[in-house]
Amino acid sequence: MTNELANEQKMAVHSNSDQFVPNPPVEEVKSPFKLRRWGLLSAGAIALLSVSGLAIGMTSQSQDTLNTENSSQITILPVEATRLNPVESYQVSRNYTGEVASFRASEIGFGRTGRLIWLGFDRGDKVSAGTPLAKLDIINFEAQLLQLIAQKDQAVALLKELQAGPRTERIAAARASVKDLEELLALEGIRRSRREYLYTEGAISKEQLDEVAFNANALSERLQAAKSNLDELLNGTRSEQIEAQKAVVRQLEARISDLEITIGKSTIKAPFDATISARHLDEGTFVDPGQSVFRLVEDAKPEVEIGIPVQGISQLQPGSQQQVQIGGKTYQAQVSSILPEVDPATRTRTAVLDLEPSAASSVAPGQVARLEIAQTIATKGYWLPATALVRGDRGLWSCYALVEVEKSQDASITLSENVTKTYRVERRDVEVLHTHSDTSNGLSQRVLVRGTLRAGDSVIINGTQRIVPGQLVRLADS
Repeated sequence: MTNELANEQKMAVHSNSDQFVPNPPVEEVKSPFKLRRWGLLSAGAIALLSVSGLAIGMTSQSQDTLNTENSSQITILPVEATRLNPVESYQVSRNYTGEVASFRASEIGFGRTGRLIWLGFDRGDKVSAGTPLAKLDIINFEAQLLQLIAQKDQAVALLKELQAGPRTERIAAARASVKDLEELLALEGIRRSRREYLYTEGAISKEQLDEVAFNANALSERLQAAKSNLDELLNGTRSEQIEAQKAVVRQLEARISDLEITIGKSTIKAPFDATISARHLDEGTFVDPGQSVFRLVEDAKPEVEIGIPVQGISQLQPGSQQQVQIGGKTYQAQVSSILPEVDPATRTRTAVLDLEPSAASSVAPGQVARLEIAQTIATKGYWLPATALVRGDRGLWSCYALVEVEKSQDASITLSENVTKTYRVERRDVEVLHTHSDTSNGLSQRVLVRGTLRAGDSVIINGTQRIVPGQLVRLADS
């Protein structure tokens, strides 16, 4: 029986491998039905053995896995989390840019036409108020001034003479003239009496009598004129003459003042302590009125002008102290004024700040100045580190919150001895309201969010790439 089973297995192997068997036994060739029967039996036996072996292997492997799970504890991933505290507002620091402007800057020139003959300073020179900077040719004006001064002296002398009145010598001469004329008139009266007598006697003609009468009348008129002149001298100069002469003096004085002003316009003087920023002309140039010769910039009290949006200007109050950055340095500044008009180009209002006096030596007009203003924005939310955010669907953001698992829910899970609490991870959708860089608490960046979060929730703050919703985790310090 054993030999027959061995022969059947040998035949089955040869049949399965499709190999040709040489010199088959005579009986096997002569009995094909018997050969087919043994082949079928052999194939069935081999299939049965294979299924039995597979079942035994699977049973052994399942038993080993079950033994391993029961004998080892589940490893819970440790995470770091933060507890949420609600906030009602947050502050935003915004930087606004302006420039340093001098308190005063002037383009100065001459007030008249003339030839430039002298320039006393050049670019970069510091000058004091009242210092002569440049001059025009004034030779003709000086000659005219001397002539007017002489005319004024003459008019003033005449005015003094009129105010003093006639001299006593003139009055005495006038009196003597009156007396002489009176005596001549009296003599003519005597001669006329004699002529009239002679005429009645027929000794003289009518013509000779009339001649004496004519001389008497002429002497009488001369006497009246002499008396009037004497009365005028005795009464003094009339007030109208004095006022007229005073007017002549004032007219000459006005002409002299006008000429002196013209001469004064021939010299440029520094209106304030400043530095010469530019020199536009040289000697020998024929200048026009108002043409700029120098540009002066006052550096004693620099200012900063910064444009600020209308909605943010309320953060600044005149007189408040601010910090301004210029050239990498921070300076203390005081808000001096806020201009009332809105710049049509930038739609901002200009804030003027006075820099501290020590800044005059280190800043220059035209430098860029920056002012940082903190604005408080009222909104409700929670601060989270940026590492706690997880990118969600359609560009939204999420974070992972921890929900504590009760003992009744994890009784089938065997934990290690140092794990006291387990948490299940839940995905919470949030909206980012503001991003802020903050290194004071060791975080490079934090975000203000709101959404499906509640005060007191614990949120995973890092390692979110290893977490999936529904996963069991524990706190790293538990």
